[in-house]
Amino acid sequence: MAEYLPILLFLAVALLLSVAFVFLPIGVSRLTGAHKPTVAKLSEYECGFPAFEDSRSQFDVRFYLVAILFIIFDLEAAFLFPWAVTVLDLGWEAWGAMMVFLTILTVGFVYEWKMGALDWE
Repeated sequence: MAEYLPILLFLAVALLLSVAFVFLPIGVSRLTGAHKPTVAKLSEYECGFPAFEDSRSQFDVRFYLVAILFIIFDLEAAFLFPWAVTVLDLGWEAWGAMMVFLTILTVGFVYEWKMGALDWE
């Protein structure tokens, strides 16, 4: 049980610090009077005017599809750059593996394109 003491001590300190960083500023602002909501403080601040619709309205699924496509191609770039730097040292197996990876991504992109994920009305 003694070998777990440093881990438990680390977790206790982390919990204490996280609670302090979250709740201490809230408590200090309430004690110093910084928490006084007014009409100006509660108004919209992101765009400057009230929203036209309910903020909980559903988005079109195409927004999510475009986000997924962005993540896929971002992932492709994250794998492609290190591979391009070391491809000569890795040999033909690494080249073949990357071609399989790029083929799978290309097939996925063509599928998304044919299904109309990139068409906007």
